[in-house]
Amino acid sequence: MATDIPTPSTNTAPVPDGARRDFLMTSLATGFALAVQPVSAQTITTDSTGLMAGEAKMPVKDSAGSIPAYHAMPMGGRNLPVVIVVQEIFGVHEHIKDLCRRFAKAGYLAIAPELYARQGDVSKLTQFPDILKIVGQVPDAQVMSDLDAAVEWAGKMSGNTSRLAITGFCWGGRIVWLYSAHSKALKAGAAWYGRLEGDANAMTPKHPLELVAQMNAPVLGLYGAKDTGIPVASVEKMRAAMNAAKKPTDIQIYQAAQHGFNADYRPSYDKQSAEDAWAKMLAFFKKYGV
Repeated sequence: MATDIPTPSTNTAPVPDGARRDFLMTSLATGFALAVQPVSAQTITTDSTGLMAGEAKMPVKDSAGSIPAYHAMPMGGRNLPVVIVVQEIFGVHEHIKDLCRRFAKAGYLAIAPELYARQGDVSKLTQFPDILKIVGQVPDAQVMSDLDAAVEWAGKMSGNTSRLAITGFCWGGRIVWLYSAHSKALKAGAAWYGRLEGDANAMTPKHPLELVAQMNAPVLGLYGAKDTGIPVASVEKMRAAMNAAKKPTDIQIYQAAQHGFNADYRPSYDKQSAEDAWAKMLAFFKKYGV
């Protein structure tokens, strides 16, 4: 079910640096991204029974237009807690949609905006370097603005934005930390194997470790000890920095897990770690009022 909400006339936030007013994606990808196929036999499929779920058109603040997003919520729900689901590097493909339905089954209004909509559709690409070319053009400032727009959209769709959480995976895990530093409305975040440090450039001027002092909301960090891209030393550095700044956090490192351990459609999936982390995330959100 597609849902169109008029662009609000009262919020005229400036165009983020590097943002573009044209949109290369006007609808979401169907199925799984080509780069991750064939999908695993253990892939989890969550049905939409009892839910209102589907594609939406979400107005954004740097344009009179909209970007596509997937949303799911309990049928007839009102005053629902809101969780923003931030995509993996592969965009809002079937796995991210399924995660939204899982949240809806738990009583949330979940929304996953397609944050690469201006830059391109990575779901049709098979080579990782080609995906990175598109993702590397996405400015953090644009992402923060689009997430603010997602919160506003959710507030018009039976969501209670005073009970706001965010979670993200891989590329989106880093974004969770950034959004905690950006949003004063956020109550809690859960970052799944998100990068914490790196080189600065025009698109990504700062990384989570540089933003610790600005964190507004507690963040649950979910990491794998066998992640070859995010060393445990980097995760421990973030833990120490958050503790030193007296910022509430809970960082879990799963010894048997590698990067992408919640991605049940890929070989990286670790069922035991993923199920424990999902339960800890829901408990963490509840602890902080979401």
